[in-house]
Amino acid sequence: MTHPVGVLVVDDNPIVRAAVRGILDGDDGLRVLGEAANGREALAAARRLRPAVTLLDHRMPVADGLSVIGVLAQHSAVLVLTSDDHPDLIRGMLHQGARGYLVHGEFSPAELLRAVHEVARGRGWLSPVAASVAASVVASVGRDQHRRRDGRSRFGLTDREEDVMGLLCRGLSNAAIARQLLLTEKTVKNHLNHVFAKLHVRSRTEAVVRWTTPDP
Repeated sequence: MTHPVGVLVVDDNPIVRAAVRGILDGDDGLRVLGEAANGREALAAARRLRPAVTLLDHRMPVADGLSVIGVLAQHSAVLVLTSDDHPDLIRGMLHQGARGYLVHGEFSPAELLRAVHEVARGRGWLSPVAASVAASVVASVGRDQHRRRDGRSRFGLTDREEDVMGLLCRGLSNAAIARQLLLTEKTVKNHLNHVFAKLHVRSRTEAVVRWTTPDP
């Protein structure tokens, strides 16, 4: 029998915590191990409970999400769940180890459950606004670095792999990428496997972060 995925819910608003817990409790494959109201409590709970996934808010007293996510990510896969959609925060959270980023008002209960399961499997999940931020960063990086080096010279990607990566950064699924490029889903998956290997990453979210990070 498969054990349920343990989840820690971190948010300073008790109403939000109760609502999220209510959604998670409706999935037999998930189990809420505990709650925390700030970053300091989150670190203590993560060390004690060892959750597979931590749902992390950003704006909290004592210690905010960005200040603790780097340590939290060493104990648990982190899925940011916040109302803050500032581009700098999204990039900061992803760079510090977030596996996913959800913005309140941009997802349904079913999408939250799917995101938790995907993150627990080591995959990434981005709200549309987070995917848009990643895509805009890709465009900015491309403009700033075009004269020095392009995606092929940075990572050795083929033209088709660059096409796939660009659509991935826009938040498209494998099926949507396949339709856009007139490919099969299997071919898209093969391209992504090659891209992940060249970028030295293991998930979609890591690939977006790596692709959008300028060279030092």
